[in-house]
Amino acid sequence: MNNDKRYEIILRMQDHTPHPTTELVYRSPFELLIAVILSAQATDISVNKATQILFSYANTPQDIITLGIDNLKIYIKSIGLFNIKAKNIIKTCQILLEQYKSKVPQNRKKLETLPGVGRKTANVVLNSAFGWPTIAVDRHVFRVSNRTRFARGKNVTLVEKKLLSVVPREFKKTFHHWFVSHGRYTCTSKKPRCNVCIIRDLCEYDKKYYVK
Repeated sequence: MNNDKRYEIILRMQDHTPHPTTELVYRSPFELLIAVILSAQATDISVNKATQILFSYANTPQDIITLGIDNLKIYIKSIGLFNIKAKNIIKTCQILLEQYKSKVPQNRKKLETLPGVGRKTANVVLNSAFGWPTIAVDRHVFRVSNRTRFARGKNVTLVEKKLLSVVPREFKKTFHHWFVSHGRYTCTSKKPRCNVCIIRDLCEYDKKYYVK
C-alpha cells in the first residue's frame, strides 16, 4: 500500500470520527492504568461495569491496597483472569506507592516494569492519559493493519514499528483509536462487514466479505 492511499484512509476515518477516544471509562491516569490491565482478554464493556463500582470505593493505589486482594477480587470477578489480574494490580499499586508517590510514571520503561503492564498497555496509558503520539497495537489494530495491507507484520511489534513509520505525526495520537473501532465494529475477525466499510475501495484485502 502506498502512502497516498494510507493518507486517504486516515482522512476518511477522521471525517467519520473526528474525536476518537478509548471506550474505557476513567477519570485519572491511575484509573486508566487499572482499566487497561483489566481489559486484557476482556471487553471494554465488562471492564467498565466492574470499574464503575470499584472506582467509586477505591481509585488510588492506597485505596486499593487498603481494600486488599480478596475484596478486590469481588469487584472484578466478572472479568476473565481476575485472580492473576488482582495480584498484578495489588503489586502495581505497591510499586506506585513506594517508588512513584502514587503517580503513574510518564515513562515507557518504568510503566513496563509494573506487573500486568506490557508494551500495549504502556502505549495506551501514554497516549490516552498523557497525550503521547504513540500507537498501541492490540488484536484489532493488528488485524486491520494486516488485512487492509496498511501495515503488515508477523507480530504486534513489527506492525507498531511499521505504523510509526507510515502514519503522519499529526495523526499518531488518534490513529489507534480509529483502527480499534474499525476492527471492533466493521473489520471484525471472522466476517468483516465490507459492505458498510468506509474504506472498502482503498482496502487491499483480496477476500472482501459482504454481509447481507
